[in-house]
Amino acid sequence: MPAPAANTSAKPRLHSPEDDLAFMRSIVEGGGRPSLTLAICYLAGGLLYGLQCLFHVGQATGLIRWPDLANLAFVVAITVAFLSVLTWAILKDRKDGGANRGPMASRTLNAAFSATGMANTAVIIVFGVGAVRDQDFAVWLYYAAIVFALQAAAWYMAWTLKRKGWMLATALGGWATAVALGVLVREPLWYLGVCTVALFLLFALPGWILFRDARAGSKAA
Repeated sequence: MPAPAANTSAKPRLHSPEDDLAFMRSIVEGGGRPSLTLAICYLAGGLLYGLQCLFHVGQATGLIRWPDLANLAFVVAITVAFLSVLTWAILKDRKDGGANRGPMASRTLNAAFSATGMANTAVIIVFGVGAVRDQDFAVWLYYAAIVFALQAAAWYMAWTLKRKGWMLATALGGWATAVALGVLVREPLWYLGVCTVALFLLFALPGWILFRDARAGSKAA
């Protein structure tokens, strides 16, 4: 007796437009993890340069009276420490494929902050040269206001992509800090105070959140 013929009339399940839309949304908006380099740049930068600003506050108030060579050594040590940690993060990110993996939103976010970093470098060069040329240290101090304004723009873009409340708060805080620093360039103590608080709250704290997400994503992978 011949075996019954297989039922060839069964049709494969077709995906609905809603299924396709959900799939595409998961590609664009999926969680993804931020790059370790981005996280370390904010976390280490906020902590180290916030500490440097505190040091300058101590100098301005007379609490710290170090020799000029010691002051210079401290400032150089801060930058060396930051670059060392950042180099480690870049190498680890390159090894893990960091910014080149993950959903489109995460890659776009990493690219936006990288572009902001390039703009920040140009701003530092322009204001540094201007301050030396005009022999006016206040010209140099304006660069921090521009940096915070650029960071505010980057964080606002991050918020439009991720819709996380802390990102919007960081963007608004960066905008307010930029305005405050621009107004206070002739008030050294107030300027340093605002800069110190902003570095801890708008750089180190978001950096810690990004670092935590990066570590969690790395363990999950």
